[in-house]
Amino acid sequence: MKKDTFTFHNGVKIPSIGFGTWQIPNEEAYDSVTMALKNGYTHIDTALAYKNEENVGKAIREFATPREDIFITSKLPAEIKGYDETLEAFNETITNLGVDYLDLYLIHAPWPWSDQGKDCTEGNVQSWKAMEKLYNDGKIKAIGVSNFQIEHLQPILDECDIVPMANQIPFYVGKDQEELLSFCKDHDIVVEAYSPLATGQVLDMPELKEMAEKYDVTVAQLSIRYCLEKDTLPLPKSTHESRIIENKQLDFEISDEDIKTLEQIRDVRD
Repeated sequence: MKKDTFTFHNGVKIPSIGFGTWQIPNEEAYDSVTMALKNGYTHIDTALAYKNEENVGKAIREFATPREDIFITSKLPAEIKGYDETLEAFNETITNLGVDYLDLYLIHAPWPWSDQGKDCTEGNVQSWKAMEKLYNDGKIKAIGVSNFQIEHLQPILDECDIVPMANQIPFYVGKDQEELLSFCKDHDIVVEAYSPLATGQVLDMPELKEMAEKYDVTVAQLSIRYCLEKDTLPLPKSTHESRIIENKQLDFEISDEDIKTLEQIRDVRD
């Protein structure tokens, strides 16, 4: 890969590929995270809403790698807004994980999943201020958001002290979110790409299959590499060890011409 880490604006480094655990049940999370750690992943992404923090934490604690060498991300549930509520949820998360601190903590979404589009500006600001306190107290090394568009980010920039270090968004071939990506770059916010395979829906695209053959890689590898070429941090996930290994084997580069071709592809989920 071109680089092993991204660097947040506070100097904290984050491994350039993460292991996602969304939709991995708690009972499977221990084995999946253990397989990821065994195969060289040092960046594990979870969330309180995934209901698998306990086994994610257990796998990390029981693996031979020192805690300080593993980058752990978790998230404030989307429906939780407010200062005290955020502190309580954070304490629940680190208790579940069995750790003393998080490397990255994110507001999972700007609104509850059950009420997408709701204006939660004040709640997000208060949650962010609580996260600033946790950051200043040394409980979190970096703080950020997830699923935030420009209109959700702007109040944080206007009303709070710390610019988010990360914004984790759906990003894959066909869904580049160029305006948001540009905004984040302008404010030195690292963009993390979740669902880099569009939950598997890019895998059957004929144009991706043809291009992957050209590079002698899989469609998954091509798609994940594309995220890196677009200067975003991919978070692939799998419960199969062969795919966990494959998803990290990205030592090739996509030509500028092929990047332009991939940029023209429309979202397969539209």
